[in-house]
Amino acid sequence: MASTTRLKVVKSHYGQLIIGPPGSGKTTYCEKISKFYKKKLSRNVHVINLDPANDNVSYNASVNIMDLVTVEEVMNLYQLGPNGALVYCMEFLEQNFDWLLDKLQHLKDSYLVFDMPGQVELYTHHNTIKNIFRKLEDLGYHLCVVHMIDSHYCSDPVKFISTLLLSLSTMLQIGLPHVNILSKADLLRKNQKNLDFNIDFYTDVLDLNYLLQLLDENPFSSKFKKLNASLVSLIEEYSLVWFIPVDIKSESSLLRLKNAVDKANGYVYGDGEERSIGA
Repeated sequence: MASTTRLKVVKSHYGQLIIGPPGSGKTTYCEKISKFYKKKLSRNVHVINLDPANDNVSYNASVNIMDLVTVEEVMNLYQLGPNGALVYCMEFLEQNFDWLLDKLQHLKDSYLVFDMPGQVELYTHHNTIKNIFRKLEDLGYHLCVVHMIDSHYCSDPVKFISTLLLSLSTMLQIGLPHVNILSKADLLRKNQKNLDFNIDFYTDVLDLNYLLQLLDENPFSSKFKKLNASLVSLIEEYSLVWFIPVDIKSESSLLRLKNAVDKANGYVYGDGEERSIGA
């Protein structure tokens, strides 16, 4: 009789890292998206708070870095400012990676949403966040970054070019699949008449030569024509940055974003929800 071999099936873990500057709506997004996934998709979602300064979360955090370390404690202990204390906390988390891994391993068959700090330096050139999630990636965690940018930056060409550079540098530094979104899209549409271009120009990051013209006409940025041209050329050369407008109050908007995130982290190809052609 032929022998049979039992294969050990290893469950994969999926999730998303929610990053973005302060005020971009990260914590609100984490609360809304966790409820949306649970109620509408029946996913077993857990929100992980990795912001050691976020002591007023509106969701029930399954794992909370503030049980390990807080910015306030570090500021008082080492006489550091808030930015220095935040960097210290994230480095402390990296050194105590086993604490995080042990907490995550108790969340079996779960979809993870990581609420991250807002300090942009942690994602543009500091290595701690990259190192932590590279370790998780090596352990079978399929993650992507959801980078939230406040849509009001579209109203000013100088702010928008800085947004493009921030998104590009973050994508290159973190090294995970990225989904860049413009948050508060309802306000963007209401004030569309005040924009220099149609919304598609900002979301699809179309021909930036038009943006360059505005930069050259701006009294402040016109002094840096060669620099402006170099920055625009750099962004177009990589051709990586584009945005999805998201209205957190719209379920159809959240659904479109879900589809993009699922493709980015591979969940759509995994063993999650059963899908049919009709669905």
